[in-house]
Amino acid sequence: MSSNHYDASDITILEGLDAVRLRPGMYIGSTGPKGLHHILWEIVDNAIDEAANGFADKIEVRIYKDGSVSVEDNGRGVPTDIHPKTHVSGVQVVFTQLHAGGKFDEHNYSFSGGLHGVGASVTNALSKWLKVRVWRNGTTYEMQFHSYYDSAKKKYESGVPAGPLTDTREKTKKHGTFVHFMPDDSVFSTVDFQLDTVSHRLNELAFLNKGLTITLTDERITRNEFKAEGEGESETAEQLDLLGASEPYSVTYCYEGGISDFVSYLNDGKTKLYPKPIYYKGEKDGILVEFSIQHTSEFTENLFSFVNNIPTPEGGYHEMGFRGGITRMLNDYARDNKLIKDKDANFLGDDFREGLTAVLSVKMKNVQFEGQTKTKLGNPEARAPVDSVVVEGLRSIAAMPAFKKAFEEMVKKAQSAARVRIAARQAKDTARAKNSLDNLMLVGKLAACSGKKPELNELFIVEGDSAGGTAKQARIRQFQSILPLRGKPLNVEKKRLDQVLANEELRTLISALGAGIGNEFNPDKLNYHKVIILSDADQDGFHIRCILLTFFFRYMRPLVSAGHVYIGMPPLYKVYKQNGSVEEYAYDDNELQEKIDKVGRGYLIQRYKGLGEMSAEQLWETTMDPARRNLTQVTLEDAVAAENMITMLMGDKVEGRKEFLNRNANFNKTDSFMDRVKLKKEDGNEEE
Repeated sequence: MSSNHYDASDITILEGLDAVRLRPGMYIGSTGPKGLHHILWEIVDNAIDEAANGFADKIEVRIYKDGSVSVEDNGRGVPTDIHPKTHVSGVQVVFTQLHAGGKFDEHNYSFSGGLHGVGASVTNALSKWLKVRVWRNGTTYEMQFHSYYDSAKKKYESGVPAGPLTDTREKTKKHGTFVHFMPDDSVFSTVDFQLDTVSHRLNELAFLNKGLTITLTDERITRNEFKAEGEGESETAEQLDLLGASEPYSVTYCYEGGISDFVSYLNDGKTKLYPKPIYYKGEKDGILVEFSIQHTSEFTENLFSFVNNIPTPEGGYHEMGFRGGITRMLNDYARDNKLIKDKDANFLGDDFREGLTAVLSVKMKNVQFEGQTKTKLGNPEARAPVDSVVVEGLRSIAAMPAFKKAFEEMVKKAQSAARVRIAARQAKDTARAKNSLDNLMLVGKLAACSGKKPELNELFIVEGDSAGGTAKQARIRQFQSILPLRGKPLNVEKKRLDQVLANEELRTLISALGAGIGNEFNPDKLNYHKVIILSDADQDGFHIRCILLTFFFRYMRPLVSAGHVYIGMPPLYKVYKQNGSVEEYAYDDNELQEKIDKVGRGYLIQRYKGLGEMSAEQLWETTMDPARRNLTQVTLEDAVAAENMITMLMGDKVEGRKEFLNRNANFNKTDSFMDRVKLKKEDGNEEE
């Protein structure tokens, strides 16, 4: 029972890194895969800051077979001398003290991605062990830290030095820092670093830091094994090992073109309106602005912005300045070149940004992040300098004869977009006037819930009327709505907004969500805070899922970035006994064997080919009941990776799509597994 006694003696002081161990989510967001990779990014960001400020040009990241990871740079090296206040080495201060670092003033770093000064110490606190090697002033220094449970104190000791910083007496010409650590599996739900996640981020950082060489090595797989999995080679991993293919998989990223190469990479496979991206770099009021743009035949805008190498998917004042600068300059260009008549109104910013792929990189001091995930730039003073640099840069480039064709194509694209925008607006207004878009389209289609609180309401998007009928019977009407899709929706990847609005299925979905579309999308008007895609586990179901995710990504991206989109995971199998005494559901092949073992002898297996095969009771129990269902939240941690994935899956690159589907969408896998498990015949005999 709580006591009324409360004085200073009741106040707990968390010393050293105790606070990190006690509340890791406060420092790294979560203890899931995102948090695991975060402690790696903290060390990588320190190395990147050395490179961004001109002190390093090489970074090496290595994932070891035991699951540990290391980061090495050839920068100045962490200071090794004795700190005047703590009386221990600079290395020990950096790795054991929160809010300690050289980035709180402008003397050592002009620009820094390590904003809070907690990076190295947090990584140390959440690792089983961490080793540091520093090459500085011709000497090699080493120090080790470890975390352990102190039974006498009945608490964890985090990131404790195994001893002081040691001068190994090993003379060297090298300079830089090497950090090797093992994530603590008692903290994280998984300690398995994902190669795709790490490689995407390192590739991105190489683009953002022109000329920087970043090498990634993963000792857990061999180079040929990775090729076999990624490119459809016939040799198995076991065969490759017999052939002596033991060289670790390794890849090096280095781009002399920087973010210009980044835009080319993003537009690979798309039809470009002019052959090379436009690039400019300038500085205004102490803010360094770098941008590259290129228009394609696509109909959506793709702007990827960064501040001090940190992605800002939620935008902010730098994006406002960028968009404003492009609109102002291109309207001036169109008028100066008589491409807009005197009596005609200026183009809107949306017209100039249709089909635009752009990368904006800003470097500034005293960065303030805000927004739901702290990835939105909150410095108002950034807007005007970015606007000014964009206008100045585009004007200087437009004056060059070699770029005349490119700017003419931009204006032509805007003219076409404006015509479609006006026509779409007229059609939209007409539809609204007839009260059809928002109400009539839902009659007989949406089984709406009765709840009035969007944060509690769920919308299930279901494949077909059959599954839709079952879902309507299974749902809890107070908070669950059902929207059956009649046929496949439109693939919006290469469609204009007016074509999207002309599609009945998508128009119905837009109306059901109630938050608008495109630049008019307003998350505050959402009718549902959980939008759940519920499709069959077959080729058609996978395709429908991809189509809907593409639609949300292109025309309702805030819906995805805010975490409102989910994939419903219906079971693939029911394992049961004929008398009905036992029923277990398996959601994948691995779980099937577990359920077979649990049910025991005399089991039967039912393979669900579609949701329509389930009864309402089964669908509720396995897929719709919030207490028991499996939902996968669709996140947007890496917008660049998502852009590439959608372009590959839903665009014109047939070969890339075939390769991906062959590698990741093996729909026959469950059938092949069924061929291997022991099936029970009615006569009691087992067969393989």
